[in-house]
Amino acid sequence: MEYVTLNTGVKIPRIGLGNSNRGNKIPQVGLGTWKAQPNQVGEAVRFALEEAGYRHLDCAPIYFNEKEIGEVLGQIFREGKIKREEVFITSKLWNNAHAAKDVEPALGKTLDDLQIDYLDLYLVHWGVAIKGNIGEEHLDATGTLISAPVSIQETWEAMEALVAKGLVKAVGVSNFTAPMLLDLLSYAEIAPVVNQIELHPYNAQTRLVEFCHNKNIAVIAYSPLGRPRSVINSGSRLPVLIQDPVVMNIAKAHGKSEAQILLRWAVQRNTIVIPKSMNPENMKSNLLIFDFELTGQEMQALTNLDRKLRYVNPYDWWKIPYFD
Repeated sequence: MEYVTLNTGVKIPRIGLGNSNRGNKIPQVGLGTWKAQPNQVGEAVRFALEEAGYRHLDCAPIYFNEKEIGEVLGQIFREGKIKREEVFITSKLWNNAHAAKDVEPALGKTLDDLQIDYLDLYLVHWGVAIKGNIGEEHLDATGTLISAPVSIQETWEAMEALVAKGLVKAVGVSNFTAPMLLDLLSYAEIAPVVNQIELHPYNAQTRLVEFCHNKNIAVIAYSPLGRPRSVINSGSRLPVLIQDPVVMNIAKAHGKSEAQILLRWAVQRNTIVIPKSMNPENMKSNLLIFDFELTGQEMQALTNLDRKLRYVNPYDWWKIPYFD
């Protein structure tokens, strides 16, 4: 397994902060848990950690499966099969808990559900604040999301306080654009160590990846395979990335699966990947990407597939042109 070292995240050191996230290393391949089915995700996590060798889990309360994951984690750590400090665990702050008074309680719920006492990484899931309970998204008469008057600055200062308290080792963001990052960096005392965004050859976001790396912000790619199962099962007319002839031909040339080619493309860009799989063989296969390299020509051919296609676009459900 390859690792990426996160930056310290410290812009202006605060009294009491210490070096809690200095040199924090994140495995370059993790197990995503979005859309992981209830009554299956727990056993999938168990297999990933105990059998497949994963040491990186990506979670979020909006996935509504942290409690089931926590039951497995609690058992594994109590039995001593794997130590807590050996597993890099990420979770995220949902949109309904952006107010300063709500941030730490939201983290507390996640820690309780996951049966752990700290997170390695805590992300602001989206740069949108809303009111209501988790899972509730109130729309106006036009079908547009009703937002709450909470600034990212208020939310971020509360996130920074979690680091100072030792409840999280590092903080970052998800689904942030370059202008959002520039605004955040203008006041952050602890710079975000990660930006988790949708990345795959159909949505390469080369300039945003370059920008993040220039700012010492690591990039985590979600939906790195283009969500093939969701696209196929929904009957959508969206293209299926793993069926693209370019991907298939490169896979054939290397004797690898299409998924392995897409993941290899991601790690050769120095990004971190969190493919979701509940299939044991696929979980194992997704880790077997460090014994070969794509040529420069193959890397460019995959990058050239970019069509700025988002499989995850909040305009579809919020009517907010978030990425426009």
